[in-house]
Amino acid sequence: MATMTLKLQIWRQPGPSVPGRLVPYTAEGVSSDMSFLEMLDVVNEGLIAKGEDPIAFDSDCREGICGMCSLVVNGIPHGPERGTTVCQLHMRHFKDGETITIEPWRARAFPVVKDLIVDRSAFDRIIAAGGFVSINVGGAPDGNAIPIGKATADLAMDSAACIGCGACVAACKNASAHLFTSAKISHLALMPQGQVERQQRVVRMVEQMDAEGFGSCSNEGECEAVCPKEIPISNIARMVREYTRAVLTRR
Repeated sequence: MATMTLKLQIWRQPGPSVPGRLVPYTAEGVSSDMSFLEMLDVVNEGLIAKGEDPIAFDSDCREGICGMCSLVVNGIPHGPERGTTVCQLHMRHFKDGETITIEPWRARAFPVVKDLIVDRSAFDRIIAAGGFVSINVGGAPDGNAIPIGKATADLAMDSAACIGCGACVAACKNASAHLFTSAKISHLALMPQGQVERQQRVVRMVEQMDAEGFGSCSNEGECEAVCPKEIPISNIARMVREYTRAVLTRR
């Protein structure tokens, strides 16, 4: 089992109102089989042993499902591997002696809480604005009771794969949340269960997205490139069509 020593530049910031800076650390005895977060765990164990404040970072499932592991690694959200969250990124993708810079998401709508942790509750408020089906439909119907074409079902499932990590926002020079919002809107707009609230949903969610301070989309595709679930930007075009149709219909 190969081990390596890495030079780390990690963003440390005590709180949202306190300036932060990159602080150098050395990670020794790092196994190539470790995940990126396990490597940070080892660094933190060393800091705690020395009585120093450990590096604060988010994690939960560590299986690429929850989207909590929000780190920018060498300038790339979730690191250099496509279709991979930070918790799925392994140290074998780095070289012995390499310098790795680790930063939090950078966006006005994602204020830093501490070190590498940012507040992503703006996404929760976008979902609360309309990303649900609230129609009382009684008991759950049989799975095959509502026929849905495979092509439509596949598109809806591709959109539903979004884990809300925020990498799309971190990668966008405008800090746009269009990929996240459009994935949630597309998922429900494509399914028959989402038709009743289709127009009010897209208007409310887009208006909330704008109110949170996210930037506009300039259609350059950085969001799609870093998305760990590889959600396509075709969802953004669908959201724009849905929004335009809803606004014109309401008028």
